[in-house]
Amino acid sequence: GQLVELGGGLVQPGGSLRLSCQAFGFNFSNYVLSWYRQAPDKGREMVTFISGVGGNIYYTQSVKGRFTISRDHDKNVVYLQMDRLETEDTALYLCNAYDYDKDFWGQGTQVTVSA
Repeated sequence: GQLVELGGGLVQPGGSLRLSCQAFGFNFSNYVLSWYRQAPDKGREMVTFISGVGGNIYYTQSVKGRFTISRDHDKNVVYLQMDRLETEDTALYLCNAYDYDKDFWGQGTQVTVSA
């Protein structure tokens, strides 16, 4: 299985970006899908996740009200809509799919928020 993230880039503070994470080689309908980020000189941080069954959603406090996670079961894609971006959101964003003994990571997509 493989995950491929797209949608990163350079955006001004207050702007928006939409990240996508496409799964190849497996069906992630029952997986917990997460977005993590890693900023320079900082540890990896979980930003948000959505569960496979029930669709429970979690957001870290700093992105609540600004970021939205969603998934398309038919397309095998999970999205991260990021609005009102702040300079502190600058990081490499990585997608993760987890299901008990299976754990897949994407290569990441860079998000830079700068004036």
